[in-house]
Order: sequence, then structure tokens, then C-alpha cells
Amino acid sequence: MHSLEQLLSPVSEAEIISGNKGIQITQIFDDSREVIVGSAFISIPLDGDIYEGFSDEKETRMVAIALDAIKRGAVAIIAENKGVLLKIPDSVTKVFVPDARRASGLMAAEFYDHPSRKMVLIGATGTNGKTTTANLTASILRHAGFKSVGVIGTLGATTENMLIDIKESTTPRSLVLQGILSRFLEAGVEAVVMEVSSHGLALQRVVECAFDAAIFTNLTEDHLDFHKTMEGYWAAKMLLFSDIAKYSMQFKRFAAIINTDDEYGRNLIKDVVEASYEYITYSVTENSDIKAEDIKISNRKIGFTINKYCEDDSSVPFTAPLVGRFNVYNCLAAISVGQHLKIPPSSLQDGLNCAKAPTGRMEFIDEGQSFNVIVDYAYNPDGLEKVLTALKELVTGRLICVFGASDHRYSDRLKRSSMGSVAVGLADLVILTSDNPGFEDPQGIVEDILVGVRNMRKESITRVEIDRREAIKLALEMAEEGDTVLFAGKAQEEYQILGEEKTAFDERGIVRDTLRSLLKVERTV
Repeated sequence: MHSLEQLLSPVSEAEIISGNKGIQITQIFDDSREVIVGSAFISIPLDGDIYEGFSDEKETRMVAIALDAIKRGAVAIIAENKGVLLKIPDSVTKVFVPDARRASGLMAAEFYDHPSRKMVLIGATGTNGKTTTANLTASILRHAGFKSVGVIGTLGATTENMLIDIKESTTPRSLVLQGILSRFLEAGVEAVVMEVSSHGLALQRVVECAFDAAIFTNLTEDHLDFHKTMEGYWAAKMLLFSDIAKYSMQFKRFAAIINTDDEYGRNLIKDVVEASYEYITYSVTENSDIKAEDIKISNRKIGFTINKYCEDDSSVPFTAPLVGRFNVYNCLAAISVGQHLKIPPSSLQDGLNCAKAPTGRMEFIDEGQSFNVIVDYAYNPDGLEKVLTALKELVTGRLICVFGASDHRYSDRLKRSSMGSVAVGLADLVILTSDNPGFEDPQGIVEDILVGVRNMRKESITRVEIDRREAIKLALEMAEEGDTVLFAGKAQEEYQILGEEKTAFDERGIVRDTLRSLLKVERTV
């Protein structure tokens, strides 16, 4: 156990309103439902409140949550709203902090004894490519001799023999994250690769994480429902290369890994140079430290060479069992991490050659059908364009694309028409359907997508089937030998959000079951 005073030691502006700072704390929570006897509860506003501030209604809600935590056994309440603290009983120790999210990160790292300082920690941020880049980097680290490697991101928190379902998107809350890093360390994990989302950065979830390297993949329009503007989105990403980088350099030889084929990546270099820390650039078209040449794209395999990795400038060939030119960038990012960590070329080659596409990332589904079926998480215009462009290079028949869009709480409405334009501009047949409609009318979401379709004058190649299960069946029934069918947007998700409920919906499983059913009928006939 730790004393409250010890846990608050890194929170310089913490103020004890009432109670005893010397009390012993069994655990720290920011969800009142998880509170156990003897714990401290940090009252953190909802994520959506970050740009909206407090209101009487929100304060009342936070008071009710704090009272619930006390009822469950919390002995200390930490909050950034003094109004909340004034309305809870003096039977608990009450602490005011200027920023509850930051305090949560500082206290969590103190509670778990700063696990990130005791392992190699690599972060990957950007609009697209984080999941694949993280998994490729992890594969390289394993082949470089790290005894155990963890990955934290959209697909959960995993090692070679451990899976932790983090039950939240991409970057876990700081209390959860520090706990995962601590569990990894106890299990013998020597290196961790983590997806660092813009939400996670804006909400200060990686405070007190000491990174050895941070990867910047790219930045395109996304998450404006949360960040409001591209400037706000970019500012959130920059935190990894400013505040977090500055902290990391106290304990690690930190380096930024930057895609210079991306405009924002080129802008980032200026800030990194000004901050005076190491960086490695990678690219396909621009001059850079790690540049791919002689790129060869084939069905389910990419190949390229790098001419400047070794000191003698000899070329190093690489292959990876992945699809699409965009995956060359993900490989280059992983290779750049390898250079920073001084990993020999042979380990890099083995790591990429043995890598597998993560679940739901250009994942082929084979049940013996005569056409290709692919599931991918592409949920924004840039991601959809990259995937469709990659497949367009490989298809011999028609390219059929099935996708939808989430409701405005989970995605930016403005990107829907762009996705429509991208899809009909590259695919031969597009089937519009539901994604996670939430509280919105699914037909209304499809109408937003159709704006982009009509702008391209491509209504003739577009079908609408709101029921996603039926849309899957329709696409597979229409597919002919040599065609390629892409199901975009849901991938590894095993649910659909309808109103406030998450309804079971495993797209990968449904696709497999539908294929088997259709093939069975075909063989019977």
C-alpha cells in the first residue's frame, strides 16, 4: 500500500481540503463501480467535457458518482471541481487538483512504481497505420532477442501468451494503462509497443510514460467530432513529441520516427529540430534516412530494398506477407525503430518476413470460394482510399466494397460524403449499409454518404442495404470468380451500436458463416 501523501507527491498543486494525507491507499480508481474498501477515487469529467467545461447538471452527476464511490469504500476523493468536494461528506479525505486527468496519470505511475522506465516502450500515433505498425514493430523486437514483447492498442493488450481485454478504444485510461504495464513487467515483458491515439493524448492517458521512440505515421481528417478542428487534432498528436518526449528524455534515449511523405510529418521535423532531440525519417518518395526503393507489390506480399541502413551503404532487401503499398510505410516505420535500437538487418528481415497482418487489417477470409474476401477496419476517407487503391492494383475481376459510417458521437459526420466519393471512385460496385448507427437514423447516415456518390455521378454502381447482415449476404451472392469483396469499417469489432446498446455482431464470423452457407448450396445444386 501507499500513503495518499506519497501518491500525491508528483502532483505539485494538490490541495488537501479536509482529512488526513497520511492515510493508506489500497488502490486508485476513476470508475466508482470498481471502487474497493480503502481506495482513492479520482473524479474525472466525461471525455466529451474536455472542451465544454462544467455545468450544474454535470456537477450534480459528478457528486452522485463520488457519493457512490464513498458508499463502496473510498477513503479519499480527488477532484478538479471544488463544488463537487464541498457537496460530499467530511468523513473522507478530500483533495483538490487543477487537472484531474493529469493527476490520475501522475498518481497511477507512482502507485505502480513507474513501469515504463523499466522496459523498452515504443509509441505509434497517426490517423492510419498504428495497429499494423505496432504489430510489425513487435515482431521485429521478438526476432531481435527481446524475451517477451507486449502490444497495447485497438486489439487489446497482448503478449505471446497473455491477452488483457481493455474494454476501451486504442489507448487505455492512465490508471488502466499503468496497471497493464505493471502486469507486463511482472510477467517478464521486456518491450512494449503501444498505439497512442489523439484521444489518449488529449485526455492525458500517457502522462508519466517514458518512451524510447515515438512513431508518426500520417495525419488526415478524422475525429473532428472530438477535436473540433484539424488544428486541435494536430495539437493533440504533437503532445507525444513535446510534453511526453520531454518527460521521456529524462530516462531514455528518445527518438521521433517520422513519415516525411506526409505533410504534417514534414512540419513535425521543424518542431523536433527546435526541441533538439534525435529523429529518424522514413519515406517512399522523399529523401529520408530510411527510404524504400524497388518496391514490388504482389498478391499477399510486398517487397522493397533499403540502401542506407548499413554503414557500408549496401542494400538490404525486405519482404512481408502483407497487401498494399501503404503497408510499405508501416514496415518502414518498424525498420526505423530497429535502427534507433541498433537492431541488425537480419533480425529486421526475419521480423517482417514472419509478421502477420493484425486481426481485421487487410485480413483475407478463405472458405474455398472462387473470389477474394477481405475484412479491413478502414473507417475514414483516407483509410478507405488506401485499402481500395491497394486492392485495385491486384484485382482481376470486379472490386466490390461494402461499408457504412458510425453516428456523430463516434465519428465526424463531414467525412461521410468523402467516403462515398472515394468508394465509387475506386470500386466497381458499392453497397452502402449500417456501421454503428447509435441514435441516428441509419437511412440518414446513408443519405450523407450518398451526397459524395451523387457528386461523382456514380449512383448506377451503388446499392443500399441498411441491414448489414443482409448487405454481407448480398455482396457475397453477387461476387463472381476473380472478383474481390471488401467489407470495411468494422473488422475486429464484435458488436453493433444501436441506441445505447451494443448488439452482438461479429462481422468476420458472419462473413465466414455466409460463405460456408452459399458454398454448401452451390455444391448441392
